[in-house]
Amino acid sequence: MTAAEIIGLSVTLLVMLIGLIGSLFPVLPGPPLILVAAIIHRLVFGEASISNLVLIILIWLTVVALVFDFLASIFGTRKFGATWRGMIGAVIGGVAGLFFGLPGIIIGPFLGAMLFELLGDKEFKEAVHAGLGATVGLLLGIVGKFAIGVGMIIIFATNVIMRS
Repeated sequence: MTAAEIIGLSVTLLVMLIGLIGSLFPVLPGPPLILVAAIIHRLVFGEASISNLVLIILIWLTVVALVFDFLASIFGTRKFGATWRGMIGAVIGGVAGLFFGLPGIIIGPFLGAMLFELLGDKEFKEAVHAGLGATVGLLLGIVGKFAIGVGMIIIFATNVIMRS
């Protein structure tokens, strides 16, 4: 491995770690950022980068992560009895929560789902239950995206090192 390839791999892994952190916070698109870093590395370093098969696997894992995140949110809200109002409230609360850091990211979907369910004439207890579902769905999505992101980084780094 040349010095340029080592530096390129290091910078790419740093960007991928930022993407991994993005999996924990909805502000950054975690797995898509990891994929973009891998694609740029491939474009810059060609044959000294990942193989076509690994690139396809990373694209597939990115899609899986996005679908999993979406389905986890739906599962959480639906499993805990939320209606479409609660789902919309969870999204609005999640966006509003971004402005309040980590506590807002967690509490926002809860409050949004709960408030919108209350506006839809649900009882307080049912609305709280829907809020909990939104939070559980959010956390499931975060765990899934993070795990897939770790796998993507390991696959990328292993393949680059093996090919050099």
